[in-house]
Amino acid sequence: VVSPLAKECCLEMAVAGGETSGHLKKHHLSCWQEEGDGLGLPEENVVNKVVSPLAKECCLEMAVAGGETSGHLKKHHLSCWQEEGDGLGLPEENVVNKVVSPLAKEWPSMNFKNPNELVMGHIIQNDSKAGLRPPELRAGCVRANACRQLWWDPAACRAAVVTCGGLCPGLNSIIRGLTNCLWHEYGVREVFGMQAGYNGLSDPDIYPPIKLTPDFVREIHMKGGSVLKAGRGGFDAEKILDGLKKLGVNMVFLVGGDGTQFAGNLLYEAALKRGQAVSIVGIPKSIDNDVVMFDKTFGFESAVAEASEVIRNGWVEASSCDKGVGIVKLMGRDAGFVAMFAALASDIVDLCLIPEVDVSLEDIMAHVDRTVERKGHMVIAVAEGALQKFVATGKRDATGHVVYGDIGTFLRDKVNEHMKPRGGRSFYIDPSYIIRSAPIRPHDHTFCSRLAIDAVHTAMRGYTGVCVGPVHDIICMLPSRLIASGKKKVNVKRSAWQQCVQACGMPHSLAGLTG
Repeated sequence: VVSPLAKECCLEMAVAGGETSGHLKKHHLSCWQEEGDGLGLPEENVVNKVVSPLAKECCLEMAVAGGETSGHLKKHHLSCWQEEGDGLGLPEENVVNKVVSPLAKEWPSMNFKNPNELVMGHIIQNDSKAGLRPPELRAGCVRANACRQLWWDPAACRAAVVTCGGLCPGLNSIIRGLTNCLWHEYGVREVFGMQAGYNGLSDPDIYPPIKLTPDFVREIHMKGGSVLKAGRGGFDAEKILDGLKKLGVNMVFLVGGDGTQFAGNLLYEAALKRGQAVSIVGIPKSIDNDVVMFDKTFGFESAVAEASEVIRNGWVEASSCDKGVGIVKLMGRDAGFVAMFAALASDIVDLCLIPEVDVSLEDIMAHVDRTVERKGHMVIAVAEGALQKFVATGKRDATGHVVYGDIGTFLRDKVNEHMKPRGGRSFYIDPSYIIRSAPIRPHDHTFCSRLAIDAVHTAMRGYTGVCVGPVHDIICMLPSRLIASGKKKVNVKRSAWQQCVQACGMPHSLAGLTG
């Protein structure tokens, strides 16, 4: 009996003449009459010369940010970034990248990726949530990994590393990973750590660069924060490019959130206009996990782990008091991922409040009463950006961001006002700066290492104006413009939030699932 798996999936060798699904050279008109066994695939990127009218008319999938998509990176490779045209398709790395990687020389049996390997953005058949998937990823995402051929000669490379924005677990792990990969894998000996974010790139005389070496970064991953002193503001594309030229830097690694990567795209466009060849590669950072397109950001898992411990502290306080209500305010200005996953991880939360779900105080207090009556105590996890309608300040900071009111103390006071006449009280904990300054957790550190190493491989292959991150847990590269096109939010129709609602025992009125 032939297995149905063999019939349906062609997982094994087919009966007819030893032919398999993955060998189509004999079935392409460019090479069907060639001598040989016909193994492998035709090189369509080389032999197919006509641009499809579908590609011209539709760009395969129109992206939100200026028509850009994941599968079109010609404008982001230094071999063709200044060519006229729409930039559709991929660069022919096997043709234009002339330098043999030192990794291929030292480790000839190492597995190297094909430069045109794609991770398909949409992988689920009969997808119930097809409308929620980013259309920009449908064309596939180029893998950001080591290839045999490079654009840059490592001997001629000088690199700069900068960390921007606020602190986040894993910044030092990223710095360490970048430095070690550049030094040990490619032999790059000039690696500059630019201090205070973009300020250090714009004004290196005021914020002098730090020489990064394996000795300098050896143990930095053991502590939180950034040895390069992360900073906000200071972006000036022209001054930065002048400074990079003066230092002889031809690859820059930008570690920061969507604002940092937005500025990184501006830097790429300025370099394109000048014709100043520099590989600009971003590593998105967000403790809130609100970066679009990628599965997750580094530091997020560590933040959830730290938050779960604090929630446990809140539970201890609440459960050690008759009618106690523990309230823990967590990071999450515009997205409630930290609060949601910390609630799931701790599994002792009774109410999770996130920015994406609007609820009333009356419904909150009704749930407090029911929960305290049932179990004698309660735990609430609230994201800092939740329920701003009650605490809105109407102010903006120097960078234009909305100044949020303190929902944590507001909720604390309201719960005390409600519970004290009934013999109860609240216990309020705000651990935000403790969480963001924490050292990286082990699994998160390995993720940082993957990102850093693949960012270096991406730069060496000649890409610029791109960011690296996971798509279906495979590190890929996407145009920075896509990453900076918006913020990811918790979708209440997806299973993670619905699981959180069920785990907390929240009623419909607090779940955001009505209608």
